[in-house]
Amino acid sequence: MILSTTEKIPGKDYEVIGLVRGNCVQSTNIVKDITQGLKTIVGGELKAYTEIMETARVTATERLIEHATSMGADAVIMLRYDNGSVTTASAEVLCFGTAVKFI
Repeated sequence: MILSTTEKIPGKDYEVIGLVRGNCVQSTNIVKDITQGLKTIVGGELKAYTEIMETARVTATERLIEHATSMGADAVIMLRYDNGSVTTASAEVLCFGTAVKFI
């Protein structure tokens, strides 16, 4: 599966199949919340939260690929990510784009 943030894939002609998406809501555990809360006192990267968000992005991307594959897509163009807070202890990552079939 080709994933592209651009509208065109060089050397490929295709027809649009439709919108595809994948999402993941990821939460932390109380220990990580406490340690990361303490880290905010001294500053610096909150590595546990960075890892949680990376896991959520990977999962959302895998789900997008599954959705595109189920539609018979060869690629996804205009790939984008969005994220938001669901609760104070969790965040959602949404991955979306346009599924296309090569012709």
